[in-house]
Amino acid sequence: MKNLNRVAFCIFSFLYLSQVIKGNDDDDEKEPESIEEEMYGVKYAKHCEVCKYLVVELETRLSETGKTHEVIEIGYELDPSARKKTKYVKSELRLLESLEGICDRLLDYNIHKERKDSTRFAKGMSTTFKVLHDLADKGVKVELGIPEELWDKPSAEVTHLKMQCENLLEKHEADIEDWYFNHQEVPLKQFLCIDKALQKGDTECLDENFVPPPPQEKNAKGEKNKKKSKKSPKKNEKQDTNKKGDTKDEL
Repeated sequence: MKNLNRVAFCIFSFLYLSQVIKGNDDDDEKEPESIEEEMYGVKYAKHCEVCKYLVVELETRLSETGKTHEVIEIGYELDPSARKKTKYVKSELRLLESLEGICDRLLDYNIHKERKDSTRFAKGMSTTFKVLHDLADKGVKVELGIPEELWDKPSAEVTHLKMQCENLLEKHEADIEDWYFNHQEVPLKQFLCIDKALQKGDTECLDENFVPPPPQEKNAKGEKNKKKSKKSPKKNEKQDTNKKGDTKDEL
C-alpha cells in the first residue's frame, strides 16, 4: 500500500507541476501584449480579425486575377503539342500568384481608434489623424511623441496583423488549396475561418461592417437658422423702402 501511495503521490506531483509550468508559459505569452496595451494603448488583432482580413484580401486578389480568359500550357515537354492546356482562371498558377504577398496588402490598413470592433482595421486615414493633419496644416503644433513624417506609417497593430496573417496562411495553406480546387461553391469565410481556423464562439467579427454615423441634427438646425438670419435683412430693407415711399406720398 505504501508503494502505491508513493506512486500516486509522484503522479499527482508530476501532473501538478506540469500544469503550473504550462500556466506560466501561457502567462509569458500573453504578458507582452497586455503590457503594451496597458502602457501604449496597443491592441493587437484577434484570431477572428486576422482570418477576416486575410479572406477579404484574398477574395479581392482572386477577383482581380479572375478577369482574364487566357489559356495557359502546363508541363515541361519539349513538344508543345504534348503539353496540357487549361484556363488560367482554374489553374494553380492563378492561386500561387494570388497568394504571393497577400499579407503585405494589410500594410495599407490603418487603425481607426474611434471604432471599437473589428472595423478598426480599415484602409484610409482615420478620423483622428484627419483632424491632426488639419491642425498641423493650419500651423498648430501637435505633439504625438513621433515625427510627423511617421504619422502615416503602419502602426504596431498593423505590422503585427501582417505577421499574424503570415502565420495563419502558413498553417492553413493546404485548406485554402482544397477550397480553391474543390469547394469554391462554399464562401471562403465559411470554409476557412468558421470551419477550419477559428474556434466556436470566436467568429462574431466576421459579420461586422462599418456603419457611418448619422449626420448631427444640431449642425443641420444651426445651418437652417443661419440661412433664415441671412434672409431677414432683405425683409427689413423692403420695409424701409415702403416707409420711405409712404412719406413721399404724404408730402
